[in-house]
Amino acid sequence: MEIERKYFIETPPDDFAQHPFCQIEQAYLCTSPVVRIRREDDSFYLTYKSKGLLSREEHNLPLDEASYLHLLEKADGRILKKKRYRIPLADTPYTIELDVFEGDYEGLILAEVEFPNEQEALSFTAPGWFSRDVTFSGEYQNSRLAMM
Repeated sequence: MEIERKYFIETPPDDFAQHPFCQIEQAYLCTSPVVRIRREDDSFYLTYKSKGLLSREEHNLPLDEASYLHLLEKADGRILKKKRYRIPLADTPYTIELDVFEGDYEGLILAEVEFPNEQEALSFTAPGWFSRDVTFSGEYQNSRLAMM
């Protein structure tokens, strides 16, 4: 089960690029239900996600590079590219995943925070630099961005 809040970011902290990051490329084979393929640095995955905004089922299966490239040819919509920075959130057990998009969505920055349960997710107070909570609107779901 994935439980996360998502935020639109206008201005990230000055030091965000000093944190560890990975390069992500992902595409969608289906959006209802969500079936996604992802390259994360040198790892490859096929992911199934159920419907939902705050919480939903998520299952990841490993792929090899040849399978990823084969499925990439069958993907619908745009291929999303982004750098994901992992920023520890001070005085909490949480990590901010800051996605800085490249390519078609260059300039878009989103942040996600994952939680162990819905109660913690709903009671979360975001840092001041998080511009707008977009968790419940769905407007910035990656599957939606890929089809726009």
